[in-house]
Amino acid sequence: MPASPEHDLSQPGQNLPGLDQPDALTSSKPRVTVVGGGVAGLAAACGLASAGFPVTVLERRGYLGGRASSYLHPGAGEIIDNCQHVLFGCCTNLIGFYERIGVADQIFWDSRMTLIEPGGRRSTLSPSRLPAPLHGLPAVLAARCFSIADKLSLGFAFTSLMLLRKPDPARSLAEWLQSHLQSRGALARFWWLVIASALNADLDQISLPYAAKVIRELFLNSPTAGSMGMSTVPLSELCQGAQTYLEAHGGRIQFNANVDAASWNSESCQWMIQTRSGVHVSDLLVLALPFEATAKLLPNLPTNAGATALAANIEKLEHWPICSVHLWYDREITELDHAVLLDRDIHWMYHKSRWQPRRDSNASYIELVISASREFATLSREEALKRATDQLAEFFPAVKSARLLKSVLVKEVRATFGVPPGIDSARAGTGSPWPNCFLAGDWTATGWPSTMESAARSGHFAAEAICHSLGDKRTLLVPDLKPTGLMKWLG
Repeated sequence: MPASPEHDLSQPGQNLPGLDQPDALTSSKPRVTVVGGGVAGLAAACGLASAGFPVTVLERRGYLGGRASSYLHPGAGEIIDNCQHVLFGCCTNLIGFYERIGVADQIFWDSRMTLIEPGGRRSTLSPSRLPAPLHGLPAVLAARCFSIADKLSLGFAFTSLMLLRKPDPARSLAEWLQSHLQSRGALARFWWLVIASALNADLDQISLPYAAKVIRELFLNSPTAGSMGMSTVPLSELCQGAQTYLEAHGGRIQFNANVDAASWNSESCQWMIQTRSGVHVSDLLVLALPFEATAKLLPNLPTNAGATALAANIEKLEHWPICSVHLWYDREITELDHAVLLDRDIHWMYHKSRWQPRRDSNASYIELVISASREFATLSREEALKRATDQLAEFFPAVKSARLLKSVLVKEVRATFGVPPGIDSARAGTGSPWPNCFLAGDWTATGWPSTMESAARSGHFAAEAICHSLGDKRTLLVPDLKPTGLMKWLG
């Protein structure tokens, strides 16, 4: 399977800094308990295990992955992901985490993005041999889905964002776009579809710095930064590599371990973590939970002014839904691996039977993703499925002659947190209001929006902070990809 050229995925840990050889586990290392078995918690746990800490992960469910997980759907009899998750070449910490746990070879990479209009006309965005940031220009100029006015609008906006050194965090993307004279087609077919759906929020609910970061990372800094990766196995299976890694390094995962409360013993300098199965004693604690789960746990943690402030900040965070429609057809309806679908409710098509070996390659297992659509999330199952299948046939005529074998609608109402103007003041740092306790989660102050990369970064931040607090100055955070081409000077 193709891999991003800047990461040799066949040699885990070879190229990315921070993936140093693990230290031997020593009894002198303090015990660490990580609450939460999502990407943030697993990245923290595996980073700490690589430094020789004895680590225990407490996960309330019976499987790993958090919001990036999979399960056996009882109605379909199929293992499905709770939603399609993708990574990009710029997601250095997520890639580093996958390399550490030995699953990076289970990612399918593609540098092409096919945009399809109703009726089937296609435009393909892919990098050329021109230096960054010009590598994407030929494809945009050739794209038939954009008018001349659209292309001029996008060129003006990209250039303005490239030269914008300090985007105003109090300004929304919608306001900025209005002041930069974007055409109707540019708004509908790029800013709304690609950027708003990538950040899973309406344009007026996106802080300008986060939109600028997406544009720089995916489209400007380097040709490989925007390469898209998708798991060739169910997401929870991908995360099982973390369990294998932890157990090989003296750690363990306890499933079905819901944490009800935790208290700090100032005499022994230890945490007493209460679960339904008993009390865990730990020297150090990492809370790697979604923000609403953190808020639910706060009343059962030690009270102080810092905890009150943390609770107030969490109240400012808001979730946005993502809906996904899973469809199984009796024949192949398209040769494409994935596509962006224009001008309709369904935004992204992932043809998973083409890059997941366990699927029937003679049929089509399709996942459709509807981002930033609260209206679609209110539809009944029947209404949502009919709308999705009717619209899919507008892009792929073969749908009309294929037989739909089964279908599943998944509404992930807490898929991502929003990044509206001013959100950074509400995002917590790695430190916590309590001694020997650290925070992780995609909602913390990572500098990234709600992504698996943000979660992995937060876990590496927390693991690194623990090491540094004990005098170990190792680096666990994987650096960003460096800009290439002309962006070395323009960036």
